[in-house]
Amino acid sequence: MKAVVYDAPRSFTVREVPTPEPGPREVRVRVSQTGVCGTDLHLHEGGFLAAYPMIPGHEIVGVVDRTGQEVEELQAGQQVVLNPNSSCGNCAFCRAGRRLLCPHIAGLGSNRPGGFAEYVVAPVEQVFAAEGMDPDTAVFTEPTSCAMHATDVLRPVSGSTALVLGAGPTGLLLAQLVASSGAAHVTVAAPVAFQLKTAQALGLDATFEMDRNDLSGDIARLLALTGGAGYDIVIDATGVPTVIEACLPLTRNGGTALFYGVAGEQALIQVSPYEIFRRELTVKGSFAEIDSFPAALVALRSGRARTDGILTHRFPLAQYGDALDAVRNDSSAHKVVIDTTL
Repeated sequence: MKAVVYDAPRSFTVREVPTPEPGPREVRVRVSQTGVCGTDLHLHEGGFLAAYPMIPGHEIVGVVDRTGQEVEELQAGQQVVLNPNSSCGNCAFCRAGRRLLCPHIAGLGSNRPGGFAEYVVAPVEQVFAAEGMDPDTAVFTEPTSCAMHATDVLRPVSGSTALVLGAGPTGLLLAQLVASSGAAHVTVAAPVAFQLKTAQALGLDATFEMDRNDLSGDIARLLALTGGAGYDIVIDATGVPTVIEACLPLTRNGGTALFYGVAGEQALIQVSPYEIFRRELTVKGSFAEIDSFPAALVALRSGRARTDGILTHRFPLAQYGDALDAVRNDSSAHKVVIDTTL
């Protein structure tokens, strides 16, 4: 089969590799398409649990091709999505029901072969039926599950106000879920006008076009929209350190700031401990997901999380490098996918 293979950071080829065979309780999936996201840029540089040789790709939708022994839950020909993440099951965190904090967490597309390939094999427990869903919707299941986990971490209070910094695909998914989980008013702020138009079309309450060259001005104008009080919830969905630093000044007294975007592993920000202390602020982090796929599928099927207009670019597997460049540099790109049927 053909696959994207990294031998080292920033060094990849699209080449022939052996087609994997499913073992007991495993499923082989013929990949239809796999989403490309900001995490893949970190993996390209060697971050985010990358292990070599590496076949990246973790936002996977495809069709069951073959099942291993003892697999009864799925049949060949079913459309499925794959939860990339698994834990050891034996550490103190796993035994306490906090599997996402497992120090031995494994991920398809980072330290196990992923979906930028014609076929991928995964344990049946990580494979979920997605029959009847448009593949262009199903491919959003993994980012929706991450947003669902972030919403669980936040637990928005009914009637609260929320500000999401960043209008990328995952930011818009999270904004919708926060809105349907109790927040009475959700504002999305970003510097890209067409992404904000998508946010408006998805029914979010307000948008704000940022000028990241004048973040102090952005902060002042966003605060002015609240009468100077700030927002009960402020979410960074960018991973940009300078934007993350804006979260606390924008947070209302007693409010919560959530760090959701993926920053570089060596990135640092400055915060005032006195400000957190004096204003009784809460700072939370949300890392990926591990148990949220069923809820994400329900949200996508019901329309609680909508994806209309987010997918903008589609590339064949052979043009993986162009897809990465689009995510990194193309101002017209929103959601980018690798489509193995092209």
